[in-house]
Amino acid sequence: MARMPSWLGEEVDVCIVGSGAGGAPMALELAKAGARVVVLEKGPWYKEGVDFDHDEIRNSRRAMWVPWISDEPHLLKTLKDSEPVPSTSGWIANCVGGGTIHMSGFFYRLHPDDFRLRSRYGELAGSTLEDWPIGYEELAPWYDKVEREVGVSGLAGGHPFEPPRSGPYPQPPLDENPLSGLVDQGARKLGWHPFKTPRAVLSTSVGERSECVYCDFCGSYGCESGAKGSTLAALLPRALATGRCELRPHSMAFEIATDAEGRATAVRYFDAAGAIVEQKAKVVVVSATSIESARLLLNSTSARSPTGLANSSGLVGKNLTFSTLAKGYGVFERGKLPEAMRDPHTIHFLQRSLRDHYFLAERKGEYDKGGTLNFLLPHRNPIYTAQRLSGRQQPALWGAALQKALHRFYHEVHELEFEVFGEYLPNPGTAVTVDGKVRDRWGIPVATIHLFNHPEDLRNSERVLQHGLEVFKAAGAAETGIETVGGTTFVLQHGTCRFGDNPAASVLNRFCQAHDVPNLYVVDGSFMPTSGGVPTTLTIMANSFRVAAHLVERLKAGGGEVDAGGR
Repeated sequence: MARMPSWLGEEVDVCIVGSGAGGAPMALELAKAGARVVVLEKGPWYKEGVDFDHDEIRNSRRAMWVPWISDEPHLLKTLKDSEPVPSTSGWIANCVGGGTIHMSGFFYRLHPDDFRLRSRYGELAGSTLEDWPIGYEELAPWYDKVEREVGVSGLAGGHPFEPPRSGPYPQPPLDENPLSGLVDQGARKLGWHPFKTPRAVLSTSVGERSECVYCDFCGSYGCESGAKGSTLAALLPRALATGRCELRPHSMAFEIATDAEGRATAVRYFDAAGAIVEQKAKVVVVSATSIESARLLLNSTSARSPTGLANSSGLVGKNLTFSTLAKGYGVFERGKLPEAMRDPHTIHFLQRSLRDHYFLAERKGEYDKGGTLNFLLPHRNPIYTAQRLSGRQQPALWGAALQKALHRFYHEVHELEFEVFGEYLPNPGTAVTVDGKVRDRWGIPVATIHLFNHPEDLRNSERVLQHGLEVFKAAGAAETGIETVGGTTFVLQHGTCRFGDNPAASVLNRFCQAHDVPNLYVVDGSFMPTSGGVPTTLTIMANSFRVAAHLVERLKAGGGEVDAGGR
């Protein structure tokens, strides 16, 4: 790898805020094209083989990924709250690579109709639903590119609801636990179509990245082998190897400076020592998560932009969406299972999904948007397992009763679970605001998350959940239950700067360029008008590669420098 350059104090072509799913593809493509790129990341730069381990307390109970609430709170306000409450909700991961570090890597594509829900359903009461300015066919080649660049494993053509694709996955499917046969058995008995879950995890080695070692600690953990397709493993090393990319960890951006004409001129940030640094750039790309990007823009006020940068429409922070959350489980007596399924297996991946209920047959002609069922084996974290088993009973299990439940879980039964990824309709009640009443450890006004679940989403999410329980019952589960329903998956964030062709009704144009500020782009999930019924990391990365190609063309047109103006 080339020695990382240092352009501190100099103007660069592009300054990118955030190194995750949106920022890293931009860094790679622009650096490859010859641009001088600086990437600012507010968190640390963890190293594979050094910082990643299987310590549940360190990874899941401390501030490895998410800051302490006393240092950097978000404020959360629901209908039941009279005042916003300090919360860690809305943080994804503060480190180089962002949320791609601890993701499970479920890489499903959006359905073609996800791009035109307003056309499909018309005006929905209580929702600010809008179509995307682009269609599936425009994003499909970039889905292909992400799958190649990060190494996605899967089996094309595995079910009749698969969105169109140009060819097979670049990696064969991952190995799977024999218990996946229970999902197959139950789903097929019901006439449904289980398929192998596509994962951003290598099943075969690529370059310096090893294939998956099936360590059983994937989601919520960093990957020691580089098999997981995080931007830390798959994209950023290649950007740095060009010698045209500088990555600065511990750099907390708090303002985008502008000139008298309203063009972005620099990103101001606190460095690791707490000093204020100004990085000048011809183009600024923001990719700090939907919540934090909105916060940065709303805090970037000036005489020209008194309500925040790129906010002439008043829509920065509005139309925030997440994913609706529902989870269920099935318990199978080991002694009643086929011999190959009885004993614990070395592979902890179940690798099964269902999209038969992406649109609900029982609600045809109404708002029928359902979601994706992702079947899993529960995480083996002992503290998490004890909490989960204890909380299923009222009063909660404790002492000898909890010990008995734990012994049963680990030695007498096999438990399977599923999660529902469901649509989260944009609505006026879910948004990000900044009022300055509460500030973080740097003195920066924090984001307030206003949360409202549209009743149609909750209704349909529960229907998909019931279909998941039907699978377990059809497979012969001794017990089924609901873990949660009506919840919110905060780590899947979209909206707040949605794109569109009408500047009065959107913040960004179809290339994620701010209508108000021609040299400002936003490429995290903020651009998305709707959430879809799948995890959206793949879509964010695909769009970032699409926008990067647009900026590279401007770079070429500018004779080697990024033109800060044209569209």
